[in-house]
Amino acid sequence: LSTSPGPLHPPGAAPRFPWNSLPFPDPAPGVLPPQDIRNTVGNIPMEWYQDFPHIGYDLDGKRIYKPIRSKDELDLFLEKMENPEYWRTVQDRLTGADIALSDEQLELVQRLQKGQFGDVNFDPYEPAVDFFSHEVRIHPVTNRPADKRSFIPSLVEKEKVSKLVHAIKMGWIQPRKPKDSTPTFYDLWAREDPKSILGRHKMHVPAPKLPLPGHAESYNPPPEFLLSPEEELAWQQQEPEERRLSFLPRRFGSLRAVPAYPRFIHERFERCLDLYLCPRQRKMRVNVDPEDLIPKLPKPRDLQPFPTTQALIYRGHSSLVRALSVSPSGQWLVSGSDDGTLRFWEVSTARCLRTVPVGSVVTSVAWNPNPSICLVAVAVDERALLLNPALGDRLLTTATDQLLESWEAPEEERVQPVRWVAAGPEEHARGIRLILEHGKPVTQVTWHGKGDYWASVQRGAGGRQVLIHQTSRRWSQDPFRRCHGMVQCVQFHPLRPYFLVASQRSVRVYNLLRQELTKKLQSNCQWISSMAVHPGGDNVICGSYDSKLAWFDLDLSTRPYRLLRHHRRALRSVAFHRRYPLFASGSDDGTVIVCHGMVYNDLLQNALLVPLKVLKGHAPALDLGVLQVVFHPTQPWLFSSGADGTVRLYT
Repeated sequence: LSTSPGPLHPPGAAPRFPWNSLPFPDPAPGVLPPQDIRNTVGNIPMEWYQDFPHIGYDLDGKRIYKPIRSKDELDLFLEKMENPEYWRTVQDRLTGADIALSDEQLELVQRLQKGQFGDVNFDPYEPAVDFFSHEVRIHPVTNRPADKRSFIPSLVEKEKVSKLVHAIKMGWIQPRKPKDSTPTFYDLWAREDPKSILGRHKMHVPAPKLPLPGHAESYNPPPEFLLSPEEELAWQQQEPEERRLSFLPRRFGSLRAVPAYPRFIHERFERCLDLYLCPRQRKMRVNVDPEDLIPKLPKPRDLQPFPTTQALIYRGHSSLVRALSVSPSGQWLVSGSDDGTLRFWEVSTARCLRTVPVGSVVTSVAWNPNPSICLVAVAVDERALLLNPALGDRLLTTATDQLLESWEAPEEERVQPVRWVAAGPEEHARGIRLILEHGKPVTQVTWHGKGDYWASVQRGAGGRQVLIHQTSRRWSQDPFRRCHGMVQCVQFHPLRPYFLVASQRSVRVYNLLRQELTKKLQSNCQWISSMAVHPGGDNVICGSYDSKLAWFDLDLSTRPYRLLRHHRRALRSVAFHRRYPLFASGSDDGTVIVCHGMVYNDLLQNALLVPLKVLKGHAPALDLGVLQVVFHPTQPWLFSSGADGTVRLYT
């Protein structure tokens, strides 16, 4: 339809025109008629034009474009309040235009709604016209002779009747018995008769029996059953549930002097309640030991080693410490803070070796995992920096600088989503080697396991939230045409060419070689905050702001295998250990929880998750607690940074 400008009508169907097909009167004198926009598409479903900007074609073969519908709910409400003609405005399905109905049209609609005729002058009660005569004539209408079958008995019907008579004689056909409309009643508390209705129930409970009356209920009880004035006063002051007797014993001279019992109706009603509410069948309870319902978990002391005590405190930052990263050798530690500085520490002594001012808040740092390259990626505002900290082996730092300087610019400049800028002399003296200028604030940087590729996440809606960079070629690319929701964090798969992207509620796993979506993980959380991938690659953990930690088994399901709710407040960071079966989570409640997460090679055996230790030490500030947790690459040690401006080591 979108390629042929001419009118299209299905065979045998008349075109529908919005103004000529309805029996509406002409507009009154002095009133301008509506614009004659006739849609010539014919009697076709208008849903065919749902994805096109036009809705049909006019008499000249030109497209009739849909009116712009850019009003939100607030604009529609204001128009409804301010426009006096809103209540009589309808939308024409053929042109998409809003049309105000005239008074004659409204009167026609009201008559049709009341079930009346559309024509005002039509009289449904006018006398009927006698088309045929009511007088009996002597001549027939037709002079056809009667058929022979009208006066000779039918042999087929005779055979059918004989078969029915034979069936009735043989008893094959029985007359229908009349239905008995009298209702059936049975005694709810019948005796235990095996033939009765309730007698067939197993474990039937008989009706509760009333206790037999005692001496106190006699009209002439013995003197020892009568209450003294003190006992009667005490009986009246007691609660009805605490009284030993529900009545006061009284003595009468004869049976004729006994009055009517005032609580007779009340007691009959309670007796009916007892019969109605009493269970009529006994059910056996399953005797289960509560200890058997608790899963048999190993004791924490059998799962050592894991961090248990606070060993060192790294002090020096004056504001929140948002980012942490450890060198591949485990000898150095880098931390980024809101005070606009990067600090490099010696792990074993907590001594600050270098302080690099970057001028703004550091949101993320990542040390290159390749031991032969000494580089640190830093996210600062709308820039991503590559630093050479110049720590450790000088041959290693020199080789890293030579690797970066060996790049040659291509002859033709390529269009990239970011701009690679070499550091100036002053920045080079601070260790900065390359600057990547993004158009939006950068929230995360993470390296691939081989150390050449790394990814960055930008804050903002729409496309270009995730970028992948190659350091050796100084090349950046946008792998996704569009992103599903707000991207929170990304991770490279440690073994396979997979790329994990976490949005607010789900985690998408992409195959970078095939360039396709492999799997989508549903987190069952309100807002994902962090993500970590197991070194084996088959398990993923996600932390969320609604204090949940979700463990995913990629081979098992797209739903969480376990959902842990150990923290009281939002989770900010989660991490796996590279060598030991440990994972940790940091929360705004100021605690770090270390858990044992054993993954077995046997696919039939699920992962074993055991909480081990709650590590405390950080003081919450500004409603924030622990902001980042990182494991040591070789030792069972854990680093954590918090809102109190300190970095702590647990061993």
